[in-house]
Amino acid sequence: MKKYILPVVMLVIFETVAVTLWLTKNNLFYLINFSYIGMSVSLGMFLFVRKYKYARRIVQLLVGSYMLIYLGLICNENMQIEGFWYYLFTGVFEAATIHYAVAKIFGPLIFGRGWCGFACWTAMVLDFLPYKIPKAPRKKIGWIRYITFALSVIFVAALFLSHVGNIEKIMFWAFIIGNVLYYIVGIALAFIFKDNRAFCKYVCPITVFLKPMSYFSLFRIKCDKSKCVSCGKCERVCPMNVKITDNSRKRLNGTECILCMECTRACPKDAL
Repeated sequence: MKKYILPVVMLVIFETVAVTLWLTKNNLFYLINFSYIGMSVSLGMFLFVRKYKYARRIVQLLVGSYMLIYLGLICNENMQIEGFWYYLFTGVFEAATIHYAVAKIFGPLIFGRGWCGFACWTAMVLDFLPYKIPKAPRKKIGWIRYITFALSVIFVAALFLSHVGNIEKIMFWAFIIGNVLYYIVGIALAFIFKDNRAFCKYVCPITVFLKPMSYFSLFRIKCDKSKCVSCGKCERVCPMNVKITDNSRKRLNGTECILCMECTRACPKDAL
């Protein structure tokens, strides 16, 4: 039964967040929202333990589509980074602000960049593309993410400084247009670099939050050196080019790990 501890722990973490926000914000939505996400993630982990091939993809679809379609399109909440800046500038701890705090700022201290592997609605689509394993070495253009990060701040700041009316409607359309652009750029980069995760590596502004916090992540992929035969299969299948067999927190691309578990699936000696 020890192998089922992680799904249970993850469910407990999300339920704790759900109940805490429900009671402090006096809003039942937070209980339902985080309970749903927690159950979805735990289900995926349970299926992974049971060696179900598409366990992670199920979680991506359950959580990603929920956040994109229900929270974004139906509830008119901008869950992109622009929505985070919007609520932050207005001084309101709601919606995108809470989402970012839990999933992308403080959450990575526990589960690293698990968000990127299990819940991101952009990656949810990109992972359907044919280049699941990178065909070429990683490019040194990760600096682009800092430009997109800065542009997101400038865009929202300009709206506030200009005293634009009906800003909530603008933020809703920014969510729709932003997602369309993300998908277009992400799909284009995937085919140009023959790498489904090229957008995540070079352009996504969210990684500016995720990378530094992931360095201290509690949950990490570790290698049992006594079992490892240095076959290199784990690193060949890693979509983020992480040097998996190095247990140091300073390992190559260590803060890029999305906990997709492809390396553990590929290891012939169960060393990971």
